[in-house]
Amino acid sequence: MMTNTEKLIAKDLLSIKAVFFSPDKPFTWASGIKSPVYCDNRLTLTAPKVRNDVENAISETIKKEYPDVEVIMGTSTAGIAHAAISAHILGLPMGYVRSSGAKDHGRGNQIEGRLESGQKVVVVEDLISTGGSVIEVVNVLREAGAEVLGIVSIFTYGMKKGLQRLEEANVKNVSLTNFDVIAEVAAEEKYIAPDDIARLKSFRNNPSDESWIKGGK
Repeated sequence: MMTNTEKLIAKDLLSIKAVFFSPDKPFTWASGIKSPVYCDNRLTLTAPKVRNDVENAISETIKKEYPDVEVIMGTSTAGIAHAAISAHILGLPMGYVRSSGAKDHGRGNQIEGRLESGQKVVVVEDLISTGGSVIEVVNVLREAGAEVLGIVSIFTYGMKKGLQRLEEANVKNVSLTNFDVIAEVAAEEKYIAPDDIARLKSFRNNPSDESWIKGGK
């Protein structure tokens, strides 16, 4: 059963094509994998109504799931704006973690913003697929002495590899919406045919198996 927030954010992302399904004309990822879904949550930043829904939902999720949070940290670069806006709403300090290691000039920081050892941190991420990049951020923060309470993400694919990595890293993730919810809402809103839901979930379960392209046959 989807929550009101999951459905609202799913509708929002579909309405501005931040998430776009094309099961009959798949996209090709850099890895070569063919995908029936395109996701660019950066588009939420240029859609004020959707942006408002997303940032309020991130803030409410942080308050509910991580009430002891002291600092919000964004992932670079897509999570930075969402971390900044939600931290502003919550009245909390904010920073971000560079994705390619410490910079090679100035003070050489990988973590930007003030972070004291022992502070309780929530990481804000826009999208989780296999989970590798956000777990790298969590590890950097832990190495700096932070207590990472968990992650809030806008959208997660729910891929097996990503879920396993999060579990192995012992980090909690709460997403505003997810692949299954968006697929169901897309069918309800007539973006895709109801029969496409099973094909989309087949991709999600095993992205390297391309049988979903021909309807699972």
